[in-house]
Amino acid sequence: MTLALALRQRGMTAAVYEQAPELTEIGAAVALSANATRELRRLGVLDGVTAASTEPSALIYRSWQDGRSIAAFPVHDGLAYQTRFGAPYCGIHRADLQHVLAGALGGSGLQLGHRLVDLAESGDGIRLEFANGQSAQADLVIGADGVRSVVRRYVTGGEDAVYSGTSAFRGIVPLSRLPSLPDPQAIQFWMGPDAHLLHYAIGGGGQDVNFFAVVEGPKAWSHTGWQAPVGHGEALAAFKGWHPAVTEMIGAVEHTVRWGLFTVRPLLHWFRGRAVLLGDAAHAMLPHHGQGANTTIEDAITLAELLATASPGRLETSLGRYQAMRRARTRKIQRSSRVTNDLLHLQDGPALADRDRRVSRFPEDFGWIHAFDALGSVTGSAPISRPAA
Repeated sequence: MTLALALRQRGMTAAVYEQAPELTEIGAAVALSANATRELRRLGVLDGVTAASTEPSALIYRSWQDGRSIAAFPVHDGLAYQTRFGAPYCGIHRADLQHVLAGALGGSGLQLGHRLVDLAESGDGIRLEFANGQSAQADLVIGADGVRSVVRRYVTGGEDAVYSGTSAFRGIVPLSRLPSLPDPQAIQFWMGPDAHLLHYAIGGGGQDVNFFAVVEGPKAWSHTGWQAPVGHGEALAAFKGWHPAVTEMIGAVEHTVRWGLFTVRPLLHWFRGRAVLLGDAAHAMLPHHGQGANTTIEDAITLAELLATASPGRLETSLGRYQAMRRARTRKIQRSSRVTNDLLHLQDGPALADRDRRVSRFPEDFGWIHAFDALGSVTGSAPISRPAA
């Protein structure tokens, strides 16, 4: 939907085909960092997003057992994050974000209940076949169809998703049920042996807390989908002995499934003919930098701008530029996310001192992620990054 808005802003039309029958998802939220929110501002939808979201007061890293603050950085407090990176950080429920984007589209070109099953290119177009028996013809197909992308199979001939060896439990809990939680309006990482918990407040008043609890294992993923059933108390057992704030949060949700965390190996080719990949379909990554949605929005703006400025008959050149510009950055974030998993899951011991030093350098070491200006990378305008206060 972000891509459709960006294309429309540049005078092009797009039809969005979505397999879900309605735009809802229970128990899921999105953290939008400045590299995405600056683009949402340019599309004219940021006000709607911020009205339905919460900007964290701070970013805090904590020890798993005693809750000790290892490193803390202001975000909303003193407008420190916006001052440094030029745009806000927002925690928003996925359904609310979809509602804002769909509202901006005004229903134009959004087709629900369309699951893509096949593509066929011929002449000057490409044909889409859907599971509901319908079909469509397009000048260009942009596959934003996730980790198990049908369009990726068409583009690459394979490249299945790869299980990371880690899985997650997630949920949304009313703040009123978390009496032991320190700094409830902050985005926080609780780091411990073979696991970590990430949480942040969402909603216009920050009244709910979204959490994502990641654990090592199972070693293999034998299920066909993203979810695997779990027994009663299994999620809470993985965090036995952790701080009460952690166990309160995880215990407040009845967990019936765990989510396998999958990635996509760095692709050599992002396009073939009149089909091109975007988002998780091209570069699914571990969520430890919270950049899945944000890099997808970057992709959308980059591709829209390149298509809008493409010379007649030079589609392949524009798609080649898009691939080259986006592949290097997303690979770097993918690699960093894998390394961060190990950092967050360290066993207690001498290595913790180095971990603590590294997380205390978050703005210096990872500011490049948040400072990125996707539109500026295409137009050649100056980067947004500002010096630290």
